[in-house]
Amino acid sequence: MKAIIVKDPAAGVDGLTLTDHPAPHAATNDVIVRVHAAGFTPGELEWPGTWADRAGRDRTPSVPGHELSGVVTELGFGTTGLTVGQRVFGLADWTRDGSLAEYTAVEARNLAPLPADVEHAVGAALPISGLTAWQGLFDHGRLQAGQTALIHGAAGGVGSIAVQLAKRAGAIVIGTGRAHHRELALDLGADAFIDLENDKLEEAGEVDVVLDVFGEEIGVKSAGLVRAGGTLVTIAAPPEFEPRYGRSVFFVVEANRAQLVQLAALVREGKLRVPIGSRHPLAEASKAFGAGRQGGGKPIVVVDES
Repeated sequence: MKAIIVKDPAAGVDGLTLTDHPAPHAATNDVIVRVHAAGFTPGELEWPGTWADRAGRDRTPSVPGHELSGVVTELGFGTTGLTVGQRVFGLADWTRDGSLAEYTAVEARNLAPLPADVEHAVGAALPISGLTAWQGLFDHGRLQAGQTALIHGAAGGVGSIAVQLAKRAGAIVIGTGRAHHRELALDLGADAFIDLENDKLEEAGEVDVVLDVFGEEIGVKSAGLVRAGGTLVTIAAPPEFEPRYGRSVFFVVEANRAQLVQLAALVREGKLRVPIGSRHPLAEASKAFGAGRQGGGKPIVVVDES
């Protein structure tokens, strides 16, 4: 099969190469998915799992990308819950070959059915962003109606979904980002927007939940805004600071079929928008990685036009 591979951690995006690569094997409880569309996290070329397996052994050349949408073509031994020919979307394992390939092996439990009226590009854009937003706000942040949520990167992949979910939950939503992200953030439902380059973050006032994707100085300042009993939730790095009267949580997103099903239902019902940026063929995956750092919609790699 054709796949994008990486061999050298020092090469960065320039090390992405389209080549022939062995087709995946379906282990117990796996399915093989013919990938139609794939998504990724721009920083994943720096993740240890891209270069080593769970035992720490080198696994290069490896296939990056962990979000996918496609069709099941094969079931591994003992696999239940999915069928050959079914449209699915979800997350590939962090330490196995990923989704920038014509075929990917995925644990069945990490996938959910993709409704027939949701396009594959949306299915590929939703898993990491949608699950991170959901788990950050509700599982870890315990956000409730009437509370105030400060969502950083409100026009980015995670932030754009988080703004909508928080608003649907009845929260007051303050988004942040660059000046040219203001219109999108407000259009998605944010009640207010703070330009991190020109405004003062302190203008947000006290908040109940912070969803932080930046860390560093912004994370430190955000901790000072958390009111008593509130939570700073971050995906940037384990925080070295705590809100004075609240708590901080660092987490890594986890696959969750039930949450994927609920997210897909919201998309079908027109209650959740998934902003998609540029679309690139598999051979131009490196362009998609670069575009992913710009915000304003998630870039998608289109693997199978059919």
